[in-house]
Amino acid sequence: MNNSTRNLKMKKLLIASTALVAAAGMASADITISGHAAAGIYSGLSNKDKVATATKTSADFTYWDASADTTVAVASGTAVTMAAEDRILTGTNGSPVTAETFSADGIYSNAGVDFTMTGATDNGISFSASVNIDAGMEVDTGDFELDGKDGGTAGLGSVSMTGAFGTLTFDDGGIENLYSDGLTNADVSYATTVGAVALTVAHDTAAAGSSSNSVSAGYTASGMAFTLTASEAAGGTSTKLAVAYALNDTVSLTGKTDQAAGKEAVQTIGASTTLNGVSIAVESANNSTWDVDLGYTAGGFALTYGTDETSVWTATATAALGGGATFAAGINQEDSMYAGVSFAF
Repeated sequence: MNNSTRNLKMKKLLIASTALVAAAGMASADITISGHAAAGIYSGLSNKDKVATATKTSADFTYWDASADTTVAVASGTAVTMAAEDRILTGTNGSPVTAETFSADGIYSNAGVDFTMTGATDNGISFSASVNIDAGMEVDTGDFELDGKDGGTAGLGSVSMTGAFGTLTFDDGGIENLYSDGLTNADVSYATTVGAVALTVAHDTAAAGSSSNSVSAGYTASGMAFTLTASEAAGGTSTKLAVAYALNDTVSLTGKTDQAAGKEAVQTIGASTTLNGVSIAVESANNSTWDVDLGYTAGGFALTYGTDETSVWTATATAALGGGATFAAGINQEDSMYAGVSFAF
């Protein structure tokens, strides 16, 4: 074997070895790219970023306190400042009192790209991060809200690390309060399992005491699931204990007691059933509130209708069009409506 042949074989062996080392390094890391888009029409959607304020001098009225998940009665002549998630219901004379603002007719179209990066260290700690880029006019079909235009800038999602110690997640202002999404979002959370109990703790580094910490604990045994959530809040600590029980394959029962800081405790019971594509869910509380939700699913088509004691109602329809496309339309008691198609790539 001459030197030229030997050198050529050595070069090939070196190239192959380098490729194997590179492949071994990439085997523990992955980048997934996905996309989404949507387009349609809307009318009278709630401007969610508008903080509602109301002063009612001629009659009493009630409004829904989203953070406490309850209805609040306000005496005439009282000025009230509500969060963006709250909504005015009705006056005692039966006349609707509107403090929200609503959009005109319009069209929406948006698109986005999501990058999800995952990997693992040599000692078995997995990690992940995400970045998204969204642009266009966006609507929140679940809450009949107009989110407005997204600037098309890149946004950082959560960064998390998972190992035998549990999962540590960082997301500046992007982690919902574990007791209520109406309270201040957290920046960091830690989740682990202690025996049979799933435990999560969230902390908001910027909060000045109020709702800076929240916790959730869950336990399941013999078909029953128990969940306890609590959070620091203005006026003290808010707690909620919920239990769910699957009576059989089609019927489930639920119950919860909710003690918002500075307010009376509210107890709620509920039941749901699904049979041959028809679903019914009812819920009633000791503060005279109740909800009824009906649904029907057949193939890729679904209809839903929900209402409560305040005559607030929503009706939606969705249909899978195939190829990652879905048609969706909805309307509610305020004549807010949307209709359009979404795409997943």
